[in-house]
Order: sequence, then structure tokens, then C-alpha cells
Amino acid sequence: MDTNELISHSRARFDHHQARIVLKEKYQAKMTFAYGGGMWRAGPDLINLLTTSLEHGQQGLVLLDLYDTPVMVDYKELLKLAQQRWQEQMNAWLVEYEELNRNR
Repeated sequence: MDTNELISHSRARFDHHQARIVLKEKYQAKMTFAYGGGMWRAGPDLINLLTTSLEHGQQGLVLLDLYDTPVMVDYKELLKLAQQRWQEQMNAWLVEYEELNRNR
């Protein structure tokens, strides 16, 4: 490999890495949603916490939102919204990620 090929290869790998970082940030932002006067981020942590509460049969639940504000939530409704947002965004992220890898 000559110098130009090495530079081109390095640039392509760097560009691909940067594109993956941008893609992650884009979909992390799309995981955020408002509910019950608080801001929430759909993800495994929130979904697991709400699922555990569901198993214990608690009536209402006070959680800290993204801004550390205590909010009384209907955990069943919040769980439904979080799972729905998570799955929609992860599916879209996967489609874009696979496209990015195909173009690599």
C-alpha cells in the first residue's frame, strides 16, 4: 500500500466511526419523551424498573425523571410508552446502522 491508500483507508475508518457516534447520539435523543409532568428516556433501566414495579403490584410510583424531579406516575402507562418508544427507535436505528455498514 502506498501512502495515499493508507491515508484514504484511515480516513474512511475515521469517517465510519464518527458516523456511528452521530447515529448513536441521534437515537439517544429520540428516546426522550414527556409524560406526567416529567421527562423520561426510554431504555433498559427505565423498562426494568417499571417491570419490577408491575410484578410487585404497586399502585402508584414516584420516580425521578431525567432532571431529578420526583413525579408520581402510572407505571403501567409509562411502561407501555417506554417500551413502544424504545422499540420504534431501536428498529429505526438498526435500519440506519445497517445502511451505514453497507455504504462502508
